[in-house]
Amino acid sequence: MLAESEINRVLTVTAHPDDVDFGAAGAVALFVDSGVQVTYLLVTDGDAGGNERELDNSGMAELRRTEQTAAAKAVGVTDVRFLGRSDGTVTPSLELRRDIARVIRQVRPDLVITHHPDRNYQFVAPSHPDHRAVGGATLDAVYPDARNPYAFPELLREEGLEAWTAREVWLMGGMTPDHWVDVTGVLDRKLAALQSHVSQIAHVEGFEEAVKRRWAAWAARAGFGEGRYAEAFQVVPTA
Repeated sequence: MLAESEINRVLTVTAHPDDVDFGAAGAVALFVDSGVQVTYLLVTDGDAGGNERELDNSGMAELRRTEQTAAAKAVGVTDVRFLGRSDGTVTPSLELRRDIARVIRQVRPDLVITHHPDRNYQFVAPSHPDHRAVGGATLDAVYPDARNPYAFPELLREEGLEAWTAREVWLMGGMTPDHWVDVTGVLDRKLAALQSHVSQIAHVEGFEEAVKRRWAAWAARAGFGEGRYAEAFQVVPTA
């Protein structure tokens, strides 16, 4: 596993606005506090989200971009990018792999954080089809696409993007996490990021208490002790 001193740039690749905030905003806040450059890449605008909404899909997409930008700011992230795919229809296509590989070559991250590509049979929420598609495409973009100068040669030929090897991937939402990050000290910022997504959570009664219980359960599983909160990841070495 990479030492903290080896992580200078982080790229998160997620399906929808709010995904990174549920799964990794605490770790992101800690990275930012230590001087790491963090970039968010979102595959969709979340245009099919919302509850009892009055906006059409185009209006919802614009709103959710605004909410994600505010959420990113809450944890210190200013580089937020969107691919604009349609919410609910993502597949791990060659085109998606190319577009993620492009951003990997642009950002040149040491660490990539994304969704687990497998279905979670213990907790269904992380298993949205878009999540699994994005996780699979991102892993393929990390290995072999972004590091192989002969994969998607137009990225080098037309855009001057040299091959890049991301050395590690952290997967969110899987059944077998093996790395936990204590986010107790930045919990207020993680919650602020989530609460930026008003269109998604305003109708959820007891939202804060429910999510804190889950993060407390992760902390207990990690052995962090009473009153602590954690995020959980599965680490994949990819160097």
